[in-house]
Amino acid sequence: MIQRIQTVYLLIAGLVIFGLFLFPYVNYSDLVGLGKNVKVTGVYGVAAGQSVHEGGFGYILQTVATVLLGGLPIFTIFKFKKRKVQLLLIWVEIVAIILFAIWLYSSASTHLATVSQFLGAGNIGVGFFLLPISIIFCALAMGGVRKDEKLIRSADRLRA
Repeated sequence: MIQRIQTVYLLIAGLVIFGLFLFPYVNYSDLVGLGKNVKVTGVYGVAAGQSVHEGGFGYILQTVATVLLGGLPIFTIFKFKKRKVQLLLIWVEIVAIILFAIWLYSSASTHLATVSQFLGAGNIGVGFFLLPISIIFCALAMGGVRKDEKLIRSADRLRA
């Protein structure tokens, strides 16, 4: 049953999470007035015409968490024979995405506090919007798995 619609939903959810590598979750201007972007891989900016990347251990952890969160829906696709396990993995994915969003929010707030700014509507990047989109696709996939489970149960009742 790998050709079901929940496969597409889970694949899109994984790809959307991998989009955090491309899109920043915070944009801001530092104390000098230079624009900077905060991604899960670090802080990116331009200084003296050169691209500058600032990283740290926290960003390494965010990168690893993003890879794991993006890989889990793709791993879940291949559990198509065990629908109960698929449902459990999708629930774990949704909870993990929510916890990851809280972590990104606190990380962004802490980082902006170091440059005397606050997280607001003007600072939020595209990356923050990717997480709710992936939750929506996980929920759609969950609905597809439940629909398959219901179809299998009704077919079993007809055979009995």
